[in-house]
Formats: sequence, structure tokens, C-alpha cells
Amino acid sequence: MSTPGRFEILLPYYGDVPLMQDAVRSVLAQDGDDWRLTVVDDGQEPGVPQWFADLADDRVRYFRNEQNLGVTGNFNHCVSLAESEYLVLMGCDDIMHPNYLQVVRAALQRDPEATMVQPGVQVIGSDGLPYDTLGDRTKRKLYAPKGPDRALLGGQELALSLLRGNWLYFPSICWRTDAVKRFGFRADLGVIQDLALVIDLLVDGATLAITPEVCFSYRRHAESESSAKAFTGQRFTEAKRFFLETADRLDAFGWPTAAKASRLHLSSRLHALTLLPGAAKHAGRPGVGAMLRHSLGSR
Repeated sequence: MSTPGRFEILLPYYGDVPLMQDAVRSVLAQDGDDWRLTVVDDGQEPGVPQWFADLADDRVRYFRNEQNLGVTGNFNHCVSLAESEYLVLMGCDDIMHPNYLQVVRAALQRDPEATMVQPGVQVIGSDGLPYDTLGDRTKRKLYAPKGPDRALLGGQELALSLLRGNWLYFPSICWRTDAVKRFGFRADLGVIQDLALVIDLLVDGATLAITPEVCFSYRRHAESESSAKAFTGQRFTEAKRFFLETADRLDAFGWPTAAKASRLHLSSRLHALTLLPGAAKHAGRPGVGAMLRHSLGSR
């Protein structure tokens, strides 16, 4: 088994086996000897342990959880296993382009103090082809920062930007390991835990380096948008609680403009409006009511 290099690529896994295998192969295509892949299997799909055994690649560690930890629990377990200076918490159906680590290394050379690196991302669908959604177009045009393609961002300005509309692609981000370990992912959040971690880090003084080179494919599944669970309103109840708590926290911290954006959480409310037709189709009156309550800001 290899010793940890500079980068620990963590793959919390549950679900589709072929997509996970494609994700693993994309990591194995990275250059250099300064990285290691750690896969933490939170499922029970048959044949997966044997596939990794047959892979016989000393750059790869594979673990299967004895019991299901859930999304946030497995995220935190993955982080606990990281031993490198930097980590990537990659989606098990996403794809690293062969230049991913090249791009990240260059960004860290330019901005060695950065806590996070957000590289350029291509969004793909279930079939692996480019997939441009209204949400992703809105991220690019309304919420992502305007200005230089490469920049080091932080403080209230970045918090304000992300609370207006979270334009980050969480699985593509490279993080400073010690910073993530210091805070971890909140166990009481199951959907918005990535933004919560970023806000924790920004309040702690963290910075984000952005660079435009596309080196990661982030997968969106159209079918997930049509599932009844997506329209129950549960995720928006969690989001509203997070945004209102964060608003109070940032007011007390002395970031009033970011607090105002969090209290308004306009992009989250607009997103609920876009789901109204699907809620009517898949969840009926309760789904429509949940979407309307969130979009109108009702408690």
C-alpha cells in the first residue's frame, strides 16, 4: 500500500457500480506520484470488494463500512481517513479529467495560502454528455463572481456571493485537509452540509482560489429531479433552518450584508418555484404547498 502523497482523493461510494468504476478509472489516469485514492463503500453491492482486489493498484485503498453511515456520516468518515495535506471529496459518479491535479497544483503554486481550490467544471448528464440546466446557467450568469478568471476570494464578500446563490461545485473542490478536519460536516444537515462547511471556513478566515481550466465533470441525473422525494419540501425545511441560523450568526460576527443575503435566501426560494410543476405531478397538494411556503418565505 502506498504512503499518502500531497493529495488524498476520497470517494464516498453508494449506488451505481459502473459509474463508480468510471470515477475510479478517471482518478487512476492522473499524473504524478503525489496522490492516493481512498474509497469508502457505504453500500452492499455484490462484487465491489472483489473488483478492487482485482484492481491490485497500490495507489488505491478500499474500505467497506460495517453499517450504513448515510451521506453526511460517510463524508465525515472519509475525512477522518485523510492523511495528506489536501483532500478532494469526489462524487462516486463524477469524472476527473486527466488534467485535474495539474490544474490544482498550478492553482496552489499561484496561491499557496488558499484553503480551497475551485477549478473549471463541465456538467454532464446520466449519459455522460454535456447537460446544461437552468440552475447551472443561473450559477454562471448571476451568482458566480465577475472579474478575473483567476482570483483569491474570501471574507464577507465571498460569503455574500455564496449565500445569494451557491455557485461552487462541491465534489470538484480541493480542500486543505486540516481545515476540513477542524470543522467537519454538520451531522444535522443532509443536503446543504457542503455550504455550511464553506461558511464555517470563511468565518475562520479561509480563502478560495478559483481557476478557469475545465478539469472535472460533475454529473446531474435528470431522473432525480422527477422523484417524489425531491418535492416533499424536506430539503427546503433544512435549507431555511440553515439560512436563518446563519443569518443570525453572521449578524453577530459583523457581516451584516452576508447575513441579509442569508436571511433572504432568494436563490433557494426561486428554486422552489421552479419545482412547482414537478411537485404538482409527483407529490400533489402537499408538495405544491411545501414549494409555495418556501418560495414565499413562510415559516
